[in-house]
Amino acid sequence: MNKNLLSINDLSREEIESILVTAAKDFLELPKRDIKKVPTLRGRTVIDLFYEKSTRTSTSFELAGKRLSADVINVKADSSAMGKGESLKDTVLTLNAYGPDIIVIRHPHVGAPAFIARYTDAHVINAGDGKGGHPTQCLLDIFSLKQEYGELDGLKVAMVGDILHSRVARSNIAGFRKMGMEVTLIAPPPLLPRGVESLGAEVAYSLDALAGVDVVYLLRMQKERHGDSGMIPSLREYIARYCVGRRHISGDQRVLHPGPINRGVEIEAELADSGENLILQQVEAGLAVRMAIMYRIIVDSAAASAEALEAGAAGEDRADADIKNIRAVG
Repeated sequence: MNKNLLSINDLSREEIESILVTAAKDFLELPKRDIKKVPTLRGRTVIDLFYEKSTRTSTSFELAGKRLSADVINVKADSSAMGKGESLKDTVLTLNAYGPDIIVIRHPHVGAPAFIARYTDAHVINAGDGKGGHPTQCLLDIFSLKQEYGELDGLKVAMVGDILHSRVARSNIAGFRKMGMEVTLIAPPPLLPRGVESLGAEVAYSLDALAGVDVVYLLRMQKERHGDSGMIPSLREYIARYCVGRRHISGDQRVLHPGPINRGVEIEAELADSGENLILQQVEAGLAVRMAIMYRIIVDSAAASAEALEAGAAGEDRADADIKNIRAVG
């Protein structure tokens, strides 16, 4: 892996598969053991820096760090100097002075993780940046589908809901396609981004397009990002056309949702409680995958540093030998 995980595009398919293998082999069964910790990151420090509210992602990252035996510090915007107007740059410079190994950041502005990476020596993991992306959610979703289906190439996924404001959609479209899956986006036109065709996904405007897909991926209506723009005529009309229930699901289709769920808006309560959905499996996958990401980002970086030192030493040896040869000839 690279030093940081800022976007799903930072990872090749081979690197994604390596993370999935590590998650499945080393961490998936850990919660079922009597002792739920491993000493992998003992002596390391992880700072979780969250500027937005979160339940699943923040809890998952905190628990992942602790189960890897790292020291985990949670910094929330409303209970720190950030709430007093301190800039993101100054906050990160302050945190960097403590020498953390990993900073996990969630921020409402696109590009914030890449920005702070310029001001810290720590590894930076993007836990969601505005409408930009959510790479760890994408990885845990790929892992969930891998566990359920085995083979991902050719798997057909329909994403339904507020595509325009969804960082999950942006990461997952890219990540799913990288793994060989076919993606269809289903939403009313105002909730689709401009130039949506360039994302490499098919576009549909009704739930009729669910016929023939393997996976139905539901996205909530992100009203907090709509402002006063009136993105849809009415919530009642949206629910009538795009709320998915058990009657829309057939055969071996499975339902995913990144959470939080708005029952009765994008998903009917009966479907949310049914065996067709993999929602809790996604939560379980999130812990294993985020442990694997932190493990790989530290281990791979250490290996790369060791290789660089070895290469540097070898280069110095060759230079010394060349000098000796020159002197001998002279």
